[in-house]
Amino acid sequence: MDLLAENNVCGQALLRLVARGNAIIAELMRLSEYVPQVFRLETRIEQQKYGDVVLDFTYLKAAEGFNKKIEDSPTLLDIDDEIRESHSNILSRIYAVFESIHRYVTDLNGFLQDLGEGIFIQRTLENMFTNEDGKQLMCEALYLYGVMLLVVDTLFPGLVRERIIVTHHRHAGQKASDTNIDDVCKLLRSTGFSALPGSKRPLNYPEDYFRRVELPSNYLNLVLGHLRSDDIYHQVQAYPSPEHRSAALANQSAMLFVCLYFTPATLHSQTAKMREIVDKFFPDNWVISYYMGMTANLIDVWETYKAAKQALNNTLEASNIRDQACKVSAKMNRLVKQTDQLLAEGAMNEGRVLDHSNKFLNLLRECNVTLRWAVLHAASLMKAGGDGNKRCKIIRDQVVNDMQYSPMVVFKLMLNTATLEADLNQTYKRLVEEKSVRWEKYRKDANELVLELAEVFAGSRPLARVAKNDRLNKWFKDIGEEILSLNLDDPGSAGRKIIQLIQALKEVKEFHGLESSAGVVQAVGEVVSALQALVRVAGVTEDNLITLSLISDLSYAWILVDEYTPIMQSAIKKDASHVAKLRATFLKLSSGLELPLLRINQARSPDLISVSAYYSGELVAYVRKVLQIIPETMFGLLAKIIGLQTEKIKEVPTRLDKDKMREFAQLPERYQMAELSHSVAVLAEGVAMMETTLVGVIQVDPRRLLEDGVRRELVFLVAQILHDGLTFNTKVKGSELYKRLTLVGQKMTGFRISFEYIQDYISMYGLKIWQEELSRIVNYNVEQECNQLLKKKISDHESIYQSVAIPIPKFPSGDSQSVNFIGRLVREILRITDPKTTVYVSQLGTWYDSKTHAEVLSSSVMAKVESSISTAGLTGMDRLLAFLIVTELQNLVREIEVTCKKDAGVKEVLRGISPQLSPNTQVVAQPLRQYTGWVQRTSKLSASLTDRIMRVGQMQILRLHAANHLNSSCKFDAKYLAAALHTMNESLMTDVKQHYSDPTRPYPDDDGALTNELSVFLEWCGMTQPLDKIYITTCALPALSTILLLTVVAQIPKIHYTKSLGGLIGIRGTEGIDGELLIVGLVTLLRQFHQDNTLRFIQLVAQYITSHTAHSAASAGKSADLSHEVMTGLAILQEVARKMSVSMKTLSIYVPQHLLAAHSG
Repeated sequence: MDLLAENNVCGQALLRLVARGNAIIAELMRLSEYVPQVFRLETRIEQQKYGDVVLDFTYLKAAEGFNKKIEDSPTLLDIDDEIRESHSNILSRIYAVFESIHRYVTDLNGFLQDLGEGIFIQRTLENMFTNEDGKQLMCEALYLYGVMLLVVDTLFPGLVRERIIVTHHRHAGQKASDTNIDDVCKLLRSTGFSALPGSKRPLNYPEDYFRRVELPSNYLNLVLGHLRSDDIYHQVQAYPSPEHRSAALANQSAMLFVCLYFTPATLHSQTAKMREIVDKFFPDNWVISYYMGMTANLIDVWETYKAAKQALNNTLEASNIRDQACKVSAKMNRLVKQTDQLLAEGAMNEGRVLDHSNKFLNLLRECNVTLRWAVLHAASLMKAGGDGNKRCKIIRDQVVNDMQYSPMVVFKLMLNTATLEADLNQTYKRLVEEKSVRWEKYRKDANELVLELAEVFAGSRPLARVAKNDRLNKWFKDIGEEILSLNLDDPGSAGRKIIQLIQALKEVKEFHGLESSAGVVQAVGEVVSALQALVRVAGVTEDNLITLSLISDLSYAWILVDEYTPIMQSAIKKDASHVAKLRATFLKLSSGLELPLLRINQARSPDLISVSAYYSGELVAYVRKVLQIIPETMFGLLAKIIGLQTEKIKEVPTRLDKDKMREFAQLPERYQMAELSHSVAVLAEGVAMMETTLVGVIQVDPRRLLEDGVRRELVFLVAQILHDGLTFNTKVKGSELYKRLTLVGQKMTGFRISFEYIQDYISMYGLKIWQEELSRIVNYNVEQECNQLLKKKISDHESIYQSVAIPIPKFPSGDSQSVNFIGRLVREILRITDPKTTVYVSQLGTWYDSKTHAEVLSSSVMAKVESSISTAGLTGMDRLLAFLIVTELQNLVREIEVTCKKDAGVKEVLRGISPQLSPNTQVVAQPLRQYTGWVQRTSKLSASLTDRIMRVGQMQILRLHAANHLNSSCKFDAKYLAAALHTMNESLMTDVKQHYSDPTRPYPDDDGALTNELSVFLEWCGMTQPLDKIYITTCALPALSTILLLTVVAQIPKIHYTKSLGGLIGIRGTEGIDGELLIVGLVTLLRQFHQDNTLRFIQLVAQYITSHTAHSAASAGKSADLSHEVMTGLAILQEVARKMSVSMKTLSIYVPQHLLAAHSG
């Protein structure tokens, strides 16, 4: 029975295990890009903030002590919660793949144990190696485990692994799992290895690491024995030349390299075995690729192993290296010329391929072997390995000098080889597909030609100097029948018969003296040509395609190919048509995907889609990187176009005098503009020349690639403008706000106009791309800015705005508070409108300096923001203000809760106040003394709350201005949209109200999708009411109204109502109190709680007013003027009531009408 048959339990178990191994490695590579930065603790700030929470395996020695330390500190608890909420998903996934490594080796040991115990009938450990598939899979199982260990140690540094495991264990605990965390910790604890340049290799690394889980020694010996002695993949058949043996066995030598670490005694002391290994696998090479382009330099990694180092010395003799390098150099120059000639137009036609198939394959073998050696051994040590080893540097320098290494020549050979392989591959495929059709055609042609000759000798078809000959007539008819009997199903027999027929046709000319007749000779020659074509067609098999795929492997350069990226880009920049040629190179690289996917596909594993998508995505990302030079060059030209349009070319007026025609013509500038536009169009055309290509499992459309590249470059340049332009110097006198916004606006406008100008030359919707990407930049930056206000942070891979193909760049902020430009802009506006130094006049919508009374900021700032960074920027600023309000309100409510629970003085005051203010209709005796006494005892809390409330009010007023401007712009620029949204909003609210008044009517939006979508439109169009918004969810705070009363009363002596300004302002102007901001902040805070709190607050303020009025009347008589406390209290009361939509009728219940009239009048 076939070992890989579906009903073979043993074979399927092993195949699934190997498939799982390849999937684990792909998952490790994928997840290494998503390790949260906090687990690296690279900066001092990160260490100080997270060092006590993000712990390595030292935690396991004293878990209780570390837990207690975290639980006793509110700060550490908050940080711990932040990590749990932000990173729990990715940590679970990383831990799962760590766990799967241990489960893999456990299952491998289990499989070997089952083999030893005879559970698989007729299968033992030894006879598994007598089966070809069994031998390959048994070797791969060990090799993949070794690769996993090397990959995890390279991509997840030891301490980072430990921190991830400990954090996951602390947060998730030991949930349902068949792998104990102790086993995972034992296997993956830090080895001390670091992949950073200049790091020293730990002692006995990696053999001690590989020994952490024991594997049967007889299994290890069998694997190494067969890898050492056999050609387990029969690669030598594809490389028949003895000179190519090391290249033929390259994949096997990589497996042997990894597996040798499981038996370090071989490396240390078994000199004979190591000599055999080096002589067979490494006679002319010492840099190897062991899995998907990951490389190792044997000079460096075998440095500490006596036997291995000694065996390798023969290969590393200076004369051997010189000979090899010179040989490779000579071959490269020769091969570049040969491939150039073959790629000349028409040189690779089907006829030549059929005639010289072996010659082409031999040439490609030579090219690939030479290319492999040059790419691996001339690669920089930073990427190839051995950067810290002096001997590696000396030998690499010798190789570069001896082979006169030129990256351009290597790239040229790579490009030619890839193009030749692609052409040959297409030709072979076409020949294989059309084989039966061609066979029938050539057989029919040969038969017709033979029958024509038969007719000539029958006398029915006259031909000069040819007499009738019945014997030849019959002979040619018999030949025709033989030709018709040829069968493609048996190509060997048919081929032999065709050769015999060709020989017979040649002989008939000699024996019957037919050479004197030119017509007969020509006709026989045509028959022979047709029969030879049949031979060539019969010789076309899929074996050619298989051989071609084996020799064209470029997986060893999966990573190292990046060294040739600048050369590829310079070639494209010089001539955009190179893109079409590079397509073949990308296809050649994609052949590397077959290696990890082969077993996964054979096992029919569900991981096939995930793994192939990962590797394909990596390759597509590289294709994007190479082709990004085109958008970069385009935007370089665009910068010149922007300069011309904004600085030199004048806008032509609607009416133009004849004598000014020359002045406005500006022919040199317009010629330069046309030249630049043509260059842009040529670049776009170059990408269009590349055909749609299937890279792995991802279809790459060149037009889409170009658009993504243009978007990527646009995003980078716009983000750069916003970052550089919106950076403020807070130390200068005044503010740079307007100046900065003007400069950014000019740059953005020039950029947008020029981008719209070139859209036709690159066949794209420029304005659409501009608006989409600018909106994405702003939204992403708002999201990142809000991250520091949230416990659950949104990582880049979770963000709906960030993209792998079109990434939004991050820049260092240079500001301790803000993360990016949107944060700096908002905080600059908040800084210059600080209520401590400014006064807001609501009637004018303007902030004035409280000392000089100079205008600081007006509502026109919103128009300036929109003109500079578009509607998206203003909407983003509004969203960030909303998040800042949420944070401020949460802190404010938390402060009230904590103070009410822990501050004994405040608790005592609240207990004492309650009976004196209840019922609220009673007048407080000696109000001045009573209220002042309470205020003094809660002054600390009142001062803090006042600051917070004013900050909330400040941000709310800014939000009101933003909403007002957005709404105005929408009505002017998109009146139909504004009308439609208004109607939709009104109808939806009407339906909701009808549902609550009559529950039998259906609720208009059960799943909330409509409301969510509509709310986004309303926010963008400014159709929102910030003062009516619920920002936070709250619990009941019984003392809230009383605390707010004391806070307001504490500020009444510092503010007064001014009729000329229509609002509350500071009495002296230096108090740092802004009445309008205080009122708006109070209203926002009250809106977050049940409306009973608002009514209670109004009652308490009304009681304060009536108490002071009664006291004044009693002490000074009825004719006395209303006191400052009463007038200011009335102003606050009526403003709060107006903004909270409390009617005058309700107010009159608590305050006499004549008092309300006194303020209003």
